[in-house]
Amino acid sequence: MTSILPSAPQPAPLVACTISRDVQEFDLLIEDMEAVLGEAWGDLGFDEAMHFFSQEEGEALEFVALAIDEDDEANVDHLSSIIAAAKARDIKVVLIAHDVTPSALHHLLRQGADEFVPYPLPEGELDSAIQRMRAPEPAKPARDGSGVKLSDDGDGVIIAVQGMAGGCGASTFATNLAWELATVTKDKAPRVCIIDLGLQFGAVSTYLDVQRREAVLELLSDIDAMDEDSFGQALVTFEEKLHVFTSPADLPPLDIIGQSEVQVLLDTAARHFDFVVVDMPPSLVQWSETVLCAAQVYFGVIELDMRSAQNTYRLKRALQSEDLPFDKIRFVLNRAPKFTDLQGKSRLKRMQESLEISADLHLPDGGRAVAEAGDHGQPLALQQPKNALRKEIAKLAQSLYEVGRSDAEAA
Repeated sequence: MTSILPSAPQPAPLVACTISRDVQEFDLLIEDMEAVLGEAWGDLGFDEAMHFFSQEEGEALEFVALAIDEDDEANVDHLSSIIAAAKARDIKVVLIAHDVTPSALHHLLRQGADEFVPYPLPEGELDSAIQRMRAPEPAKPARDGSGVKLSDDGDGVIIAVQGMAGGCGASTFATNLAWELATVTKDKAPRVCIIDLGLQFGAVSTYLDVQRREAVLELLSDIDAMDEDSFGQALVTFEEKLHVFTSPADLPPLDIIGQSEVQVLLDTAARHFDFVVVDMPPSLVQWSETVLCAAQVYFGVIELDMRSAQNTYRLKRALQSEDLPFDKIRFVLNRAPKFTDLQGKSRLKRMQESLEISADLHLPDGGRAVAEAGDHGQPLALQQPKNALRKEIAKLAQSLYEVGRSDAEAA
C-alpha cells in the first residue's frame, strides 16, 4: 500500500500590503486588515516597497495601504514616488494618515491616492474604502452632454451664507434659498447652483437627499486641471432644477483647498449659472476672505442667544483688524421673536446696539416641519409649502431675482 502524506496547505496569495515606517504604530490597521483579508496581506517598509512592486508577487497586488504619521512628512517626496510606482502598475492606494498636516496630505492625494482614511480608523471605514476601490469604474460620460450640460453664458450672482453659531439654521436657509431661486418663475427660471463648502460635515446633500460624488474630492485635489466637463461631472441635479456641488464623501481637511482654488471654483460656477449659493462652514479658514470678497451678497445667520452675539463680536473684530468688509455681511435673524413677544424684541434691540449691527431679515421659527423636511431630503416648498419660514425665504428669493434681473437689463 502506498502511503500518501497530506500536503502542506498553500499560503493564501497576497492581494494587499501595508507600507509604513513601523506597522506596529498602527495596531488598528493591523486588526482591520486581518478582519477584511485574513492572511492574504503582507507588510512592507518604505525602502522595500519599490523593489517588491517589480517582483512577481507584487504584480498580483490589488492595493496597498500607505500608513503615515507626522514623523513621515520629511519623506513626502519618497512617499510620492511610492504612490506613483503603485499607480504605474495599476495598484490602488489607500492613504492612512495620522496627525499629518493638510499640505502634506493634499500633496499625496494629488499624486494619485485612490482613498483617504484618517487614523484612528473609524469602524468599518477601511472595509468600505476597499469595497469602493474594488467596485468597477463607472463608464465615463460622453462629452456630447450626457452628463450635466453647462452653458458658458452665465453672469452668476454669488450669495454666501455663514452661520454665526452651530445649529443656527444656516444650511437650512442656504438650501431652501437655492431651491426658491431655482423655482422663482415657471418660465425661464434662473439657473442656480448651490456649493457646499462645509467640506467635512456639509449637510446640503442630506437636506436634498442627493448622493455625494467621488468626483468632488478628485476635483478639489487638482482644481488646476478643472475644465467645464470635470466641473459638470462633479454636480448632481435635484428635481431637474437645482444643481448641487456636494461636500466630499470622505472627510478632507478644511484647507485641502486654498484661496486660489476657491476663487477658480467660484469663477467657474458664476460663468455657468445665474445664481451661485455658497454654504460656508462655521469655521474661519484661509479662503473665507476669498468668498467674502467675491460674494455680491453675504448672509450671516444668527439667533437671539449669547453664542451668536459673542461669535459675531469676535468675527467683527477679526475682519476689521484685517481691513476686511465686515459691513458687507447682511445679518439674518433666524427664529425671530413673534410680533407679540415684546421681551424678545427688547433683547434683539440691545443685541443690535451692543454689536452695532442690524438684523435686516427676520425669519420666523419654522417649527417641527423644518426638521421633518430635512429628514425627508426635500425643501420646505415641497414638504410644507405653507410654512411661515418657507414663505419668508420665498419672498427673499423673489426680491433677489428681481434685483438681479434689473441689473441685467440695465447692463
